[in-house]
Amino acid sequence: MNSADLGRRVGVPSTALFTDQYELTMVQAALKAGTADRRSVFEAFTRRLPEGRRYGVVAGTGRVLDAVENFHFDDEMLAFLRDQRVVDTATVDWLADYRFRGDIWGYPEGEVYFPGSPLLRVEGTFAECVLLETVILSILNHDSAIAAAASRMSSAASGRNLIEMGARRTHELSAVAASRAAYIGGFHTTSDLAAGFRYNIPTVGTSAHAFTLLHDSERDAFRAQVDSLGRDTTLLVDTYDVAEAVRTAVEIAGPELGAVRIDSGDLLLVAHRVRQQLDELGATETKIVVTSDLDEYAIASLAAAPVDAYGVGTQLVTGSGHPTCSMVYKLVARAESADPGEPLLPVAKKSLGAKTSRGGRKWAARRTDAYGVAEAEVIGTGDVPAGLVDRQLQTELVRGGEVVAREPLEAARDRHVTARAGLPMSAMQLSRGEPVLPTEYV
Repeated sequence: MNSADLGRRVGVPSTALFTDQYELTMVQAALKAGTADRRSVFEAFTRRLPEGRRYGVVAGTGRVLDAVENFHFDDEMLAFLRDQRVVDTATVDWLADYRFRGDIWGYPEGEVYFPGSPLLRVEGTFAECVLLETVILSILNHDSAIAAAASRMSSAASGRNLIEMGARRTHELSAVAASRAAYIGGFHTTSDLAAGFRYNIPTVGTSAHAFTLLHDSERDAFRAQVDSLGRDTTLLVDTYDVAEAVRTAVEIAGPELGAVRIDSGDLLLVAHRVRQQLDELGATETKIVVTSDLDEYAIASLAAAPVDAYGVGTQLVTGSGHPTCSMVYKLVARAESADPGEPLLPVAKKSLGAKTSRGGRKWAARRTDAYGVAEAEVIGTGDVPAGLVDRQLQTELVRGGEVVAREPLEAARDRHVTARAGLPMSAMQLSRGEPVLPTEYV
């Protein structure tokens, strides 16, 4: 397995300050109280799916592993904490030697999840686990939201190509993560070269309206592009008159023209007209790519149109209306002392309202019916029922501080296809609804 398969991680900076201050002050207080070394279990989960969504998609796990591996405090960071009096000197000294040395189990990337699913279980001392809260949630909340939107768009596209092109609609670093998550969720290519470089995602791109406007005529622009990029390029045909542009494009590139892109207007109507015109001109193999503020609903509305690929930007990188998954990271079990053999006691928040949690170190399994279709997400503590042992969802990710589960991005992408196919058919409906599987606690 080469570095391109796993994502280029060279030069990754420390992630230690991707941290809320209260995590460090808790460590300071726990060190002083003598409770910092108590064995503890934290779990990341969501109490509910975004409104109307029927399933969630796990994404960002690989980035979490990178973040945990690179979570350490260098001299400059330690000086900052000391100078700003964020924590006391004893805590700064403790942080200087920090490395996560615990264990992490979780749902594999690309898997689907539901309310209460223990997506990530982090085990170690209280101090070493609590420091990871913010960076873990930051990654999982963002990436899983993008992957869920991508999955819905992929389902709506019914096998047609999807191009991620949202880099200009979000933070430059978020754009790279969004490309990765979209690829897991079913997109085929990205326009973002940083994502292609870091994660080996196929990249695409040809020209914008500015290129056409640069030249004295549309014909000159098309000729320049074809001369440089070849007949198999994609020509943007809606700068001026679409019909005239299509005619000019085929005259210049011939029937070997790769594709035309439509970026405005009534896409359903224009796509039909363009397809008819291309066929009449003999360009029967020329593809049609549509862009212009698409989301899963717009993609679904174009199901009957002669469209070969969709380019999606804003709605994808903002989670199509749900830019976060509302995941939380909660202490669910802890020992009463730092003794290695001390048993774990379940703990849970019991406050009023919807922010309660369930205590105990949990396992998760997915029960299926006689036809192999998922029918429930089953979560419990203690022994796993015999009938569910082979259907457990959590896998070992980190053992004793060492990452043990790196995998190519393609594996997560393929896993999602399988996981989504195992859900009831109603999961693919775009209409608002409840989670397609109930969560059962045993």
